[in-house]
Amino acid sequence: MSTFKVGDHAVYPGHGVGRVSAVETKEILGTEHMFYSLMILETGMKIMIPKSNVESVGLRPIISKDEAERVLEILKVKEVKIDNQTWNRRYREYMEKIKTGSVFEIAEVLRDLFLLKVDKELSFGERKMLDTARTLLLKELTLATSEAELFSDEEVKQIFGAAQS
Repeated sequence: MSTFKVGDHAVYPGHGVGRVSAVETKEILGTEHMFYSLMILETGMKIMIPKSNVESVGLRPIISKDEAERVLEILKVKEVKIDNQTWNRRYREYMEKIKTGSVFEIAEVLRDLFLLKVDKELSFGERKMLDTARTLLLKELTLATSEAELFSDEEVKQIFGAAQS
């Protein structure tokens, strides 16, 4: 079980990277509970997570530099068989992957949608999901590596919309 202290970065599935702003004790129905107060960097949203629920909600530390390398490798794979199922079935499948909070699953969603976008027009929901996956990954990858390392590869630059075009 991960423990966090004030100032640590943590990833909350579906919302992205946040900074632990406080570790608080609150009394609820006569029982004291410890909470992590997490400020999501992208939106400024404040989330309070009971310390006892950290694992069940999927709160986790930022990935390591090695894990970031693996994510970048996933993004670079071009020979991927993308399901020819209807967009709404694909959307549900991708949404489940994003909700897991697994940086590797989110990378697969981003890569697949990016490759799909090359072949055909994405639905509104898929475009929104592409942006969500991109946002969730970008902040964490930037914290796990340097931005220069992250954008040293042209393919990765394109995926994150950082290409100079």
